[in-house]
Amino acid sequence: MQTSERTVAEQREEWEQLTLLPFAERRPESRSTFRTLGGVALERVYTPEHIEDVDYGRDTGFPGAFPYTRGPYPTMYRAQRWTMRQIAGFGTADDTNGRFRYLIAQGQTGISTDFDMPTLMGYDSDDPRSEGEVGREGVAVDSVDDMHDLYRGIDLERISVSMTINPSAWILFAMYLVVADERGFDRAKLSGTIQNDIIKEYVAQKEWVYPPRPAMRIVRDTITYSAQHLPRYNPVNVSGYHTREAGSTAIQEVAFTLAAGIAYVEEVVRAGIDVDDFAPRLSFFFVSQIDFLEEVAKFRAARRVWARVMKERFGARKPESMRLRFHCQTAGVSCTAREPLNNIARTAIEALAAVLGGAQSLHTNGYDEALSIPSEAAMKIALRTQQIIAEETGVAGTIDALGGSYAVEKLTDEIE
Repeated sequence: MQTSERTVAEQREEWEQLTLLPFAERRPESRSTFRTLGGVALERVYTPEHIEDVDYGRDTGFPGAFPYTRGPYPTMYRAQRWTMRQIAGFGTADDTNGRFRYLIAQGQTGISTDFDMPTLMGYDSDDPRSEGEVGREGVAVDSVDDMHDLYRGIDLERISVSMTINPSAWILFAMYLVVADERGFDRAKLSGTIQNDIIKEYVAQKEWVYPPRPAMRIVRDTITYSAQHLPRYNPVNVSGYHTREAGSTAIQEVAFTLAAGIAYVEEVVRAGIDVDDFAPRLSFFFVSQIDFLEEVAKFRAARRVWARVMKERFGARKPESMRLRFHCQTAGVSCTAREPLNNIARTAIEALAAVLGGAQSLHTNGYDEALSIPSEAAMKIALRTQQIIAEETGVAGTIDALGGSYAVEKLTDEIE
């Protein structure tokens, strides 16, 4: 292929003078400055000039290799699709179990559990303070019997179980393990996640029971116990989703999330645990917002930063300790109560950004997200959205398909 002897800068300047300016005089741009949802200024067009400082081996690399910008695994979705993990949680344990079974029958490959406010805060359903909240925003779980009912008929060695629980995470985690033991499951084969991210409760969600120091000790002990007894379980899901939904930018979402992750690592290391004994099972949770390119770049930047922090700050040696693995949920705040069917399109775009950004699991919101607990019909469409992306678009066949895009690489650098 013949190449021009002129530099890209010279070619760009000629294009601006001879092509862009005459055209823009007749048809001006709609505004003087374009920005991402997070406020990052966007160039009119990106060229090799914008990535002159990028060293491929140092900054980008290959999938499954440091700094993991292009993905935590070398084969990504070519070997295994992301886990399709739709959230369910409402009414009684029997009600939610019915939804789980329905979604699994529709092809869902993992389950995620939302608990009601009394359960989150450690109150029984018959406590006077629970009045009006039981089963309203999640499932009510008061006992081991409820936990049995919640996961009845579900093979806990085959289906990974995520629990969105924080101040009382350790209690629900213990109930889950009792259920697994009583049903004869091997703890070494249990896979799943408890959110257990108390820092983001103080920052964004505002649901906590204990002050920070005792709460951090509970998180530390949960991580330590899991590292010793549950080799496939994620004992914490460091969450940026709530920070973003509370109003942060994409950059702030990554910053707050990774800062919390660093705090947890420091807490466990101070207890005398080697970083490589627990860090491989740390997991993260991000939103996928509607600003497509910014979101893809955000996920890539988060992986790169985390890998460098774990290697350079904590001296991690295992590749697994440096890999940032994350669950993703499409943006609840982007869904509207008016014309709710439009939310199907929004969710599809956000889901595609999560996939092209390399998510390990994904929840797609129902189109009725702004109105109520998602209906069965809305959840079916949301799940089908993921399945169409996985099986019909072809995007799962190429790892980090947007890697190398001048725009995406530049945005990745700016977010980092």
